[in-house]
Amino acid sequence: MPATPAPLLDVPGLPAGPTDIRLIVTDMDGTLLDDAQRIPEGLWPMLAELRRRGVLFSPASGRQYATLARQFADVAEGMVFIAENGTYVVRDGVELSSDTLDGSVAAGVARTVRRLVAEGVDVGAVVCGKRAAYVERTDEAFLAEVRKYYVEHRIVEDVTAVGDEVIKVALFDFGAAEQSTAPALAEFAATHRVVVSGEHWVDVMNRTADKGTALRGLQRALGVTPAQTMVFGDYLNDLGMLDAAEWSFAMANAHPEVVRRARHLAPSNNEDGVLRTISRVLGL
Repeated sequence: MPATPAPLLDVPGLPAGPTDIRLIVTDMDGTLLDDAQRIPEGLWPMLAELRRRGVLFSPASGRQYATLARQFADVAEGMVFIAENGTYVVRDGVELSSDTLDGSVAAGVARTVRRLVAEGVDVGAVVCGKRAAYVERTDEAFLAEVRKYYVEHRIVEDVTAVGDEVIKVALFDFGAAEQSTAPALAEFAATHRVVVSGEHWVDVMNRTADKGTALRGLQRALGVTPAQTMVFGDYLNDLGMLDAAEWSFAMANAHPEVVRRARHLAPSNNEDGVLRTISRVLGL
């Protein structure tokens, strides 16, 4: 694998016509969505053509399953949603896999967030359950960010005592999460997966939980090989699934580590990079 992927328009060996792709998996924010968080209009006719060809299209996101299902409501039949950074995988309303987090760990993360807030860090915790997401912060600035990713959310007095199966704890930091909140979670990183999933987001999950783990399970279930899999991502929580596909693409706007790990480079999320790449490789 090259240290730096070649740009899409100059990739040696990248076919201009059809190839045997059976599964396409894409991150949402910073990847499929533009910076205004809009789904490109060209996706809808493309999905119809992919379905006709027998190619499964699967969104893989840190977003909640309910949020993804709403975004793709008109085309959701048969689609596999890799939600909550791979901790919850659903098809046609049926759970395919999940990786639940011990309640004591979720409570420990929530207490760490409370301590950070007391120290002046502008951060809030989202305890992500299968049914809903739970928050303690009630200010509009924080809730506005929560609504973008968790349409099913509830304000509770104590996020350490929710009656739901917890799959992830997400932390939103109004500053730079990689520099402030993430280092404060070092004690959890020793036993769990702590991943910076965006400029302002950090997720705490089981070590076994990852978009890549979820993708490999889906490949096994479908009988699809890495050579038949195309993946798009832009941030650190996408690294695992990039490693699970031979057709791995970092967006031009991606984190430097993502660019290093991917095999190819796609145009940016603001240039319809996912759609342009799929059209090029599959000859649509």
